[in-house]
Amino acid sequence: MQSSLETRAPRSPLLGPDASERGAVFTRPEVVEALLDLADYTAERPLHRWAVLEPSFGAGDFLLAIVERLLAACARAGPGPKDARRLGEAVRGVEVHAESFAATRDRVRARLLAWGASRADAEWLCDAWLLRGDFLLAPLERRFDVVVGNPPYVRQERIPEALLAEYRRRYRTIYDRADLYVPFFERGLQLLAEGGRLAFICANRWLKNKYGGPLRDLVAREFHLSHFIDMEGTDAFQSEVFAYPAITVIRRGAGEVTRIGRRPQGAGELPAVVQAMTTPGPIRDPRVEEVAQAVRGADPWLLDSADQLRVLRRLERDHVALEDAGCVVGIGVATGADRVFIAELDALPVEAARKLPLVMAADLRGGAIAWSGRAIVNPFEPDGALADLARYPRFAAYVRSHREALQRRYVAQRSPAAWYRTIDRVDVALTHTPKLLIPDIKGEPTVVFDAGRYYPHHNLYHVTSPTWDLQALATILRSSLAALFVANYGIKMAGGFLRFQAQYLRRICVPRWADLSAKSRAALIAAPATDAAAIDRAAFAAYGLTRAEADTVRRAAATIRVGGKRSV
Repeated sequence: MQSSLETRAPRSPLLGPDASERGAVFTRPEVVEALLDLADYTAERPLHRWAVLEPSFGAGDFLLAIVERLLAACARAGPGPKDARRLGEAVRGVEVHAESFAATRDRVRARLLAWGASRADAEWLCDAWLLRGDFLLAPLERRFDVVVGNPPYVRQERIPEALLAEYRRRYRTIYDRADLYVPFFERGLQLLAEGGRLAFICANRWLKNKYGGPLRDLVAREFHLSHFIDMEGTDAFQSEVFAYPAITVIRRGAGEVTRIGRRPQGAGELPAVVQAMTTPGPIRDPRVEEVAQAVRGADPWLLDSADQLRVLRRLERDHVALEDAGCVVGIGVATGADRVFIAELDALPVEAARKLPLVMAADLRGGAIAWSGRAIVNPFEPDGALADLARYPRFAAYVRSHREALQRRYVAQRSPAAWYRTIDRVDVALTHTPKLLIPDIKGEPTVVFDAGRYYPHHNLYHVTSPTWDLQALATILRSSLAALFVANYGIKMAGGFLRFQAQYLRRICVPRWADLSAKSRAALIAAPATDAAAIDRAAFAAYGLTRAEADTVRRAAATIRVGGKRSV
């Protein structure tokens, strides 16, 4: 049977011969069994009357386990081998890759024959159960009690433009730079029967980042996140992957409480964790807890700790988001050609009006700026207009000497007449504006005050404010509270490092400056940049944390921070 993907659409990366290139990552048996248990697809159920879907069965990690459970359930109270065709609606598996499809089909047929089905019935069931095609395009009209699997990991840039356009037409969750697994979630959820469950293991980035927003909103409106297991540090796959995986179980229907499993120490721990998560009544396993209101619209899901969530929700209720408090978060300049635009200030052969002192992440040391002497060539006038080459002969000669490299950039190809601009417009006034500088990827909040001497590079975020004293605000942003907000709302990088991006910094809630007492203001301003204990004391008092809340924040910060020990 020829795939509909091959006949109706451009060639998909999922058809490629190399497993890693087509996003195929094979799942350990312990993880497969855990997902089936969490989806309640167990041999004690009347599985011959259920319908289960595996949307990308690959080598059969899930599909063969499904068949084993189905046959075990039949041995208890279902049709036997002589009535094999009564199972025609019990399983549906989809796979686009020809070799994987054929090999797995052979394995399913062999298992049915070993069960006792006739050759004709085994062939008939394989034809009924298995569909070769692209899950996102394949004709699937019925609803399923369980959708389970490990969707493919494929970035948008690897998908042919025409095929991506068709995916976008069908699936509204393909937003921004969403990975291919996101529409797999959407279609899987669409195909769930009332009360049905979807159980996937895949990268956890969609839970918090921008491109996961529409999918999170879909879940919040029509479904319930029933179970979640953070698999960071757990060997979930048969090969190493560069993503933090998570097990996510979503049920069609309403619900408030999510049961969460915390980072099992190896796949061998999963059975005990899953048993604790699926046993009715009070939870007695310290690795499992219940969290309410973890899912809220398109907002990032807060799944780290019930105690932390209670603190965060209280702070969000009683205080305001950073920008609502009169602060502005921005990012430094991206040039698209740093080797051309950035060099030593005195060495740049352009007019003084065409260069600005530049601060980079490497210049932030010990809570202060140790400027390296670098500068950025500024192609913009203070009013935002592109500088006229005729007015600045040295600047003109310099950029023309690098014209070939500058014109190769996308920003130059998009606007040929502005071929010598930086990607981001340089706002000269920002140089002279007092601001806080925050590097993106760090193990803990790093915040440095600039009195108004430097322009920030694109690896630095900046915060300005006409309402807050910036020295006081720096104390807030250096505190364990800021780390708590960023860690819960943001995604982690390899090694546990946090992303201090604008979208996460804006989630930090702060008191209004006008509402703080003179004592709180003075303590925030006076806290030394390198004294963690003084920083937290001043910040906790400003927020009015209770002793229990302060203890929760301190414990969270101890696990969040990466690197040297911090005195609290």
